[in-house]
Amino acid sequence: MRVFPAVLALVMSVSAERFVRFISDDGQIYTGDAILSDGTTDASKSTSARVIQGDIFGNFTVTQEIKNITTLLAPMAPEKTRTVRCVGFNYAAHAEEANITIPDFPILFFKPWTALAPPNGQVPVTEGYQTQGNFTSEMDYESELVVVISKAAYNITVDQALDHVLGYASGYDVSHRGWQIDRGGLPQPQFSMGKDADGWAPWGPAIVTKDIIPNPQNLSIFAKVNGVTMQNDTTANMLFGVADLVSFFSMGITLLPGDIIYTGTPSGVQLGKADPIWLVDGDVVEVGLEGLGTCTSTITDSNATESAFDPILGFTGVKQ
Repeated sequence: MRVFPAVLALVMSVSAERFVRFISDDGQIYTGDAILSDGTTDASKSTSARVIQGDIFGNFTVTQEIKNITTLLAPMAPEKTRTVRCVGFNYAAHAEEANITIPDFPILFFKPWTALAPPNGQVPVTEGYQTQGNFTSEMDYESELVVVISKAAYNITVDQALDHVLGYASGYDVSHRGWQIDRGGLPQPQFSMGKDADGWAPWGPAIVTKDIIPNPQNLSIFAKVNGVTMQNDTTANMLFGVADLVSFFSMGITLLPGDIIYTGTPSGVQLGKADPIWLVDGDVVEVGLEGLGTCTSTITDSNATESAFDPILGFTGVKQ
């Protein structure tokens, strides 16, 4: 059988490094392996990617077909994720600044998959979260390492945990302290209403594979507000590392391919400050980790009465 070199080159398989999902200039959605710009490991700056055929959780091929990135989406469609698990107070300094007892076990809470959003876009602040009378809109930032599960995990050990991880990303755990704390009831805090609104879990810009990040516990992590660095730490200071969290969260509860874990934020947030400066309409929040890239979000007030969430695209932008 004769094999044409051009066809062979088009389907040639190579190892993926940074899974991205994007809309190209033909209007179609693709999954690809980001082609990095010179001098950066941040896929949010990529303008093209090699198209991936197949399932990134199973069999796939990185082809040599290159498509332009016109709109960068979250690395997976939200409908691929069954659960978004989150960890509270996973850095000792953050627990201390919030006057919280350092936990003996990971603190688990959930976000709905309707919170999932692209890495670059708007964070909606709808009417119920805006300042009203004596209730203040206390919007805050939290930069976090995000873990993506690759295969089902149930009652696995710490030593087995990383075998169930596909890769890592950056994430912004959008938080409203007014609903989390002030209106949290007893016992405080009330995580869900303070963290779960549509579009309140931007993540990406890529899923960076374990070949590129063999050790997730030595990454610098940061957050900036309007260009000013507010958080600057390392994942080495996590109380419970990635392997500990994946193992713990599999205790009697099945983790499935596509499930996401936000692993907690370091110190430097506004929560706990004597004179906090809460985020307001128009503020730009950048979160990122070393080697994983950056998510950039704009806090945007909205009086929408219709959701802008799409199960394939994620949060698509503020509707007024």
